[in-house]
Amino acid sequence: MNKVAIVTDSTVAIPPEIAAQQNLTIVPLHLNWDGETYLDGIDISPTEFYERLSKSKTIPTTSQPSAGAFQQTYTKLLNEGYDILTMVISSKISGTWDSAIQGAEGLPEDRLIVLNTLQASMPLTIMALMTSNAALRGASLLECKNLAVDISERIQTLFVVETLEFLHRGGRIGGAARFLGTALKLKPILKLQDGAVAPLEKVRTFSKAVKRVFEIVEDDLGKQGRIEYLGVLSANSHKLSEEMLATARQHFKVKNEIIGEISPVIGTHVGPGAVGLVYLPEKK
Repeated sequence: MNKVAIVTDSTVAIPPEIAAQQNLTIVPLHLNWDGETYLDGIDISPTEFYERLSKSKTIPTTSQPSAGAFQQTYTKLLNEGYDILTMVISSKISGTWDSAIQGAEGLPEDRLIVLNTLQASMPLTIMALMTSNAALRGASLLECKNLAVDISERIQTLFVVETLEFLHRGGRIGGAARFLGTALKLKPILKLQDGAVAPLEKVRTFSKAVKRVFEIVEDDLGKQGRIEYLGVLSANSHKLSEEMLATARQHFKVKNEIIGEISPVIGTHVGPGAVGLVYLPEKK
């Protein structure tokens, strides 16, 4: 049985040293800004991105990797003897999955699976880490795929943005469009649902919105509910992420946890100040 390599995209925002430890290959999306193109997380870091965004009069655009970038990655890994599980950002919010599929054309179908995860950013990070751990322990390609599908079906993502303007401009607003035009001081709580951005609630202040997120999770899991994997992410607000993680530990029984940054490509669409809470409930 061949070893399994996990291929994902840069919205996971996993540091290179961790990616190397986990045998993860990350194909970067592109950030286009003032006539220049940057590889997400390679040519521009989250810290650099948010500092520039706060001063910039222009807003960048984003684009998917080419099919050739995926094909080159696949060919290298196949030649090294790996079977490949590719997990990328939801096809409903990016064309990356299309590129990943096109890049696989003509390559051995029994050794390469391209999964439409219907996820992005932190939930995709958790999927990549958990499946790569399984692969390192000797799981087969099919076992890794089944694990990824199970995680994708159970994981939940809630996030709060300062404004819907960035999602609106980038065309990723989905069902949350019905929140547009409401009072500016209202802060929307959104979720990833079936691979797209969906509206949940509107709360008067940002701090109350973050508090409400925990109430929603508690309604779902119950007090001291068990979480197999918890992820907290923010757009350049590590202090708030730490506070949210501490709150989560008080409310729930957390087995595994991770704090992450919102990548420049995702940050282009959610805007500065966004925070998210991602949780994979423990199986009963």
